[in-house]
Amino acid sequence: MTKPRFYSPQEAEAAFYHALMKRDIDMMMAVWAEDETIGCVHPMGPAHTGRAAVKKSWQSVFRSSPPMKFLIEERSLTQDGSLAVHVVLEHIRVERQPPAPPVVATNVYRLTPDGWRMMLHHASPGPAPKKTAPKTLH
Repeated sequence: MTKPRFYSPQEAEAAFYHALMKRDIDMMMAVWAEDETIGCVHPMGPAHTGRAAVKKSWQSVFRSSPPMKFLIEERSLTQDGSLAVHVVLEHIRVERQPPAPPVVATNVYRLTPDGWRMMLHHASPGPAPKKTAPKTLH
């Protein structure tokens, strides 16, 4: 597989979520930098550092999770030279399951000689939905 060239952090991010929804490990790893300092933290999980550990973590996610659809809500996009930091809400939908609270993710990209590549994906459970008071009181 020829590695694609991403001309912007947004292109790399779109490819990342496409690979995640397709559950394709080769597409997923094509987004990541060829660097042993890359890191990934899945919700409620440990930190995975280095290409082998990051790849293994995604293989586990693809094996153990049902197919998911993602709607990404940008919260903060910062870019300065060769570094970009995106904070997003991941609205995840799984067929035949009620919607879950969003996941908060920070995605860090670096401009490399091969284009923009992911350096870090850190995802955490988002805040629980606010409970509303009952409309009628007894």
